[in-house]
Order: sequence, then C-alpha cells, then structure tokens
Amino acid sequence: MSGNRLTSVTNAVRLIKTFTSVRPTWGVSELSRELGISKSSVHRILATLTDEGMLEQDPDSGRYRLGLAMYDLAAAVPTQRDLHEAILLPMTDLRNRTGETVQVGVLDGRQVVYIERLDSPNMLRTFTDVGRRVEIHCTGTGKALLAFVASERREQILANLDLSKKTSYTITSVRKFQQELDQIRRRGFAENRHESEVGVVSIAAPIRDAAAITIAAISVAGPAERMDPRRAEITQAVLLAAGSVSRRLGYRGGSDDDA
Repeated sequence: MSGNRLTSVTNAVRLIKTFTSVRPTWGVSELSRELGISKSSVHRILATLTDEGMLEQDPDSGRYRLGLAMYDLAAAVPTQRDLHEAILLPMTDLRNRTGETVQVGVLDGRQVVYIERLDSPNMLRTFTDVGRRVEIHCTGTGKALLAFVASERREQILANLDLSKKTSYTITSVRKFQQELDQIRRRGFAENRHESEVGVVSIAAPIRDAAAITIAAISVAGPAERMDPRRAEITQAVLLAAGSVSRRLGYRGGSDDDA
C-alpha cells in the first residue's frame, strides 16, 4: 500500500464499493466479514458515512443502503463537464430573448445549487450568486427538478423536506405541494410566483441527459411587472432552451419519471 494512502479512507471507499445493484443492502456483521475489518471499525465508518448522507440505515432492519448524497454524486460526475459546455449558447439565447436573468441549478440533497447564471441587462433584476444554495419548495428551479426526478428519489426528498414559509404565497402544505408537482409534470414547467420573495417571478423547465435523467433545470427570473405580461412568451422560450440543452446532452425523448 502506498505511504500516501490513509487506511481509514481506503476502508471507507472499500465499504462503499460493496453496495451494488446485486447487493444493495448490508448489515454490520456482513460488512465486517466481507472487508476483513473489525465490527467496531465498520460501525465507525458506517456512522460517519451516514452522518454525511452517503449511506442510510433502515430503521426496521438496521441494514444500510446508499444514501441520497451518493445519487447526487453519481448524477453529477459523468455529465457535469458536458452540462457546462451544453448550456452556454442556449442560456445566452434565452437571456437575449427574454431580457431577464437566466439560471441553471442542480439538486444537492434537499437544496438547489445554482451552477450558472447570466444577468439581465436591466437595472432592476434578480440577483443569485453562482454556488448559492436555495430551497426546493419555493423556487421554480427547485420545483422543476423535484417534479421530474424519478418518483422513488422524489419521495425520499419529500419525506423530510422542510416546507418553511418564506412569504404569504409559499406552499407549506405537503398535500398542496404534491398537487403542485403533479401539475408541473403535466404541463412540463414550474413557476415560482412570489413564493420565495414578493415581487419576483420565475419559470423553469427540466434538463435531461442521454439516459433521460433530469440532471438540472433552467429558469428565467425577474420582477413580476415584467414577467407577468409576457408569461406565455417566456414560458415557451424556457421550454425551448431546456429542450436545446437536453438535445446537446443526447436526450432524444421519453421520461425519467417512473411515477
């Protein structure tokens, strides 16, 4: 073993690699035997990985499985570079068509992280820094992402989602939020109307990769007085941009949502 390798990190990586489609769950004793390390060491590694969201423990059986953080990493690794390359021209065209701020966000756990942004040329515009984390339930990007991921992952996120009230327009009822997601899937796009900040409206649509998996969402955001009169026009422009990015990533139709 190289002198630069840490045994604890190596054991953690080896443990994660034991989780496969053939063997998706493991118990402590099984992992100890499989890896040839003590139960106490396995316990410590499992506790750390669970705290970080890399693993989850079934409360009934006590067995472990891969957590949401692993799915986020898996979705990001093969497509992140391609995504950045694919979005630039459609984003620029969308900003030029609408005159409003254009953003692209991805899911990170139960939040949205904005990875790209082009500002509106107008003096009055919305400001969201690249790298900023925002809530899923009260943003157009977040709702578009959540509505179009696979139903199993969506239910996992919804199970512990904090529907905190940002404005008087924010949806805080689980039932109403699920109805909103159903409506978004039917119409193909999401809206945030004063839900995160009064006076701000955004429209978002999902971006899919070659495997028909929703990996990001693109949105246009701006003041309600400019967005509302052009709602249909902006919605169509967002859908066209999302479709353009998706095609650049190899998407050719179908749906990643198995609901």
